[in-house]
Amino acid sequence: MSKKKAIIHTESHRGTRLSEVILGGQDGLVNVLGVILGVAAASQEIRIVLAAGLAATFAESISMAAVAYTSKVAERDYYEKELAREKFEIKTVPDLEREEIRQIYREKGFKGKLLEDIVKVITSNEKIWLETMMSDELKLSPVEKKRPITAAFVVGISAVIGSLVPLMPFFFLKVHEGIIISMVMSAVTLFIVGAIKAYMTIGNWGRSGLEMTIIGMLSALAGYAIGLLFQQ
Repeated sequence: MSKKKAIIHTESHRGTRLSEVILGGQDGLVNVLGVILGVAAASQEIRIVLAAGLAATFAESISMAAVAYTSKVAERDYYEKELAREKFEIKTVPDLEREEIRQIYREKGFKGKLLEDIVKVITSNEKIWLETMMSDELKLSPVEKKRPITAAFVVGISAVIGSLVPLMPFFFLKVHEGIIISMVMSAVTLFIVGAIKAYMTIGNWGRSGLEMTIIGMLSALAGYAIGLLFQQ
C-alpha cells in the first residue's frame, strides 16, 4: 500500500470510528436519560431509578453492539456479492465492462487519446479494473473481516459510557437533585460531543453542539413527560 493510500485508509477509519463512537454514545445517553427521567418522575424511588437505568444501560449497549455487528456483516456480504458479480461480468462481457470504465472517466472530463489510454491502463490489470468498478461505479468500499467485531465493540462500549453519564448522579444524590444534575451533565456532554464532531469533520462547532443538545434533550424529556402521567 502506498503512503498516500495508507493515509487515506487511516483517515477513513478515523471517520468511521468517530461516527461509531458518536452513534453508541449519543444513543446510550439519550435513551437511558429518557428512561431514568420517566421512572424518576413516576416513582420517586432511587432504587427503582437505578435498577431501570442499569437495565436500560446494558440492554441498550448489547442491542447497539448487535446492530453494529449485523449491519457491518450485511455490508461486507453485499460487497462480496457485488465483487463476485463484477468479476463474472469482466470475464464474460469484457467489452461492456470496458465501456463502463470509459463512461466513468468520460464523465470525469477525460476524452480523446487520454481517455483511451486511461481505459487501456485500467483494464489491463484485473485487480485495478475491479477496484475501479467497485469504487467508481458502485460506490462501495471493502469491509475488513474484523470490522464487524470492532464496530460492535466500539459502539457497545460507547453506549455504556454514554449511558452512565445521566445515571451517575443517582448513585450519590436523591431523586430530585439527581434529575437536575443528570440533565445538566447530559446536556453538557451532548454539546461537547456535537462540538467535537464539527471540529473533526466540518461545520460550526457551536451550532453542531447546540443541535445535538436540543435533539437529545427533547428526546429524553419525552420520557420524563410519560413518567409524569404515572406519577404516584
